[in-house]
Amino acid sequence: MPMWGVGFAVLVGMSNGSILQFLENRRKVHHDAINFCQAILQKKSIEWKAVHRNNLSQPINDVDLVITLGGDGTLLQASHLMDDKIPVLGVNSDPTQIDEVEEFGSEFDARRSTGHLCAAIVENFEQVLDGILEGQIVPSELTRIVMSVNALHLPTFALNDILISHPCPASLSRFSFRIKEGDQPCSPLVNCRSSGLRVSTATGSTAAMQSAGGFPMPILSQDLQYMVREPISPGATSDHMHGLIKPDQTIVATWTCRKGVIYIDGSHINYTIKAGDIIEISSKAPVLKVLLPHQL
Repeated sequence: MPMWGVGFAVLVGMSNGSILQFLENRRKVHHDAINFCQAILQKKSIEWKAVHRNNLSQPINDVDLVITLGGDGTLLQASHLMDDKIPVLGVNSDPTQIDEVEEFGSEFDARRSTGHLCAAIVENFEQVLDGILEGQIVPSELTRIVMSVNALHLPTFALNDILISHPCPASLSRFSFRIKEGDQPCSPLVNCRSSGLRVSTATGSTAAMQSAGGFPMPILSQDLQYMVREPISPGATSDHMHGLIKPDQTIVATWTCRKGVIYIDGSHINYTIKAGDIIEISSKAPVLKVLLPHQL
């Protein structure tokens, strides 16, 4: 019984007529995509129901496929409620139009949804869906991040990345970390004063990690990539500010600030930490089955 999530955002209060028209067009394109995809599903001999992303709060069970209609953010939100048994198909409801970017690029950001993880758009949705139903298109298994604080596992797995930092972006983050394999250390203890610690999967390596100077990874890699953000005077430990965490390794960090937050796949899901907390991060989470675009 397929199921899908729907996501959209509307901005108001901007005086520029071109921007308002652009945003209104985005809203219309998204809603047209919803109606179009629902009409396709109604033609198929399958059971399905539509669920707005704001109403997604419980684990997703008892379905054969999740279809997210929106962009990568909608797929990410659904992934937090999914285990490693149900595949997800992302449909980019509002992809960027190159001609718009060229026409309006000097006035405002005319890019639409990136949809990096979305295997379908409205125009090929039925073709992709049929390929899935007929077993011709199969999902890939993407690595996720599992975290624990003081040996207690957090309930949310990260598909893209996590950021551990002080809740105020202008404040210093203090922590130490080392990489372990089992109980054996694989790196020296690294003491950090910085703006935080980011850890990404291969999926997330082309997002904030790459923007901060990291490198893109093959999307099926099981490694994690970590980076200390804006380290202050790293000295002898500078070689350990950025690197990889192998599938059999764990990065263990001790937080030494009074306040701290673990942000998972952006800012919407977060957990507070305090001085003395020990955070363990690894790729030992259940994978996520994703129908990927052919270019990935």
